[in-house]
Amino acid sequence: MGKIQLYSLASPNGIKISVALEEMELPYDAHSVDILKGEQHSKAFLTINPHGKIPAMTDPDGPDGKPVTLAESNAILLGLSH
Repeated sequence: MGKIQLYSLASPNGIKISVALEEMELPYDAHSVDILKGEQHSKAFLTINPHGKIPAMTDPDGPDGKPVTLAESNAILLGLSH
């Protein structure tokens, strides 16, 4: 089982996801994306979320055991709830 990868910043939307992951006791690695430096527009981040917005999350063990990437806090929270 791989760890969830969370890409965010200490913003209200990013904190929501961290809190949910902690409450669900799901293992994850947090990666800081500094939007003040424009890191959300880097090629590396745009491969995760082509819209260039945080938070974004990849789960290597998504539905049916297949990797899934989610973006936007509400979509991530819905995905985690299933």
